[in-house]
Amino acid sequence: MSKLAKIGETAWSKIDKTNSELLAMTYGSLVTQMLKDYEDVATVNAQLEKMGYKMGMRMVDEFMAKSGLTSGACREFKDTAESISKVGFKMFLGINATIGNWNKDQTEYSIYFDENPLNDFVELPENIKKQRFYYSNILCGVIRGSLEMVLMRIECEFKKCPLLGDDQSEIRVKLKEYLRETVPNDE
Repeated sequence: MSKLAKIGETAWSKIDKTNSELLAMTYGSLVTQMLKDYEDVATVNAQLEKMGYKMGMRMVDEFMAKSGLTSGACREFKDTAESISKVGFKMFLGINATIGNWNKDQTEYSIYFDENPLNDFVELPENIKKQRFYYSNILCGVIRGSLEMVLMRIECEFKKCPLLGDDQSEIRVKLKEYLRETVPNDE
């Protein structure tokens, strides 16, 4: 077991947990209502990502505090990939994820995972599947929001989802740019 995997296991054992069935049902109700309200799969995908983005901006603080990792562990894009997969996914979802499919410039990778507690008890209608509805798109937003807080602008999107018939989940993460920390002007 790698050092980060051990950190993920330790953080998972220390963090307050929510019943996974309650989480799945509550999230399912939210998604169902959004589909009714917006009546457009692309809009719901975007709204879920936006919600996740706002959550990720706040979750990064808890991640740093409870995992014991320092901001130095998230300075380089490659390091954040390992931290997200080995610690973040374990800490917040209780699942194991792996990283792979790096591009040659080391600016893109995929996160793979077989389990997803958000998908429990879910079966998508065929018309929704055909429109490429990513039920757990909130995860892409969480990743984007948390990485922006450590000064990385990224794009993040689902590529595969078992609810759409794929064998496992795959999220693609692309580094767009490193951001610079700005100090507020006192004027």
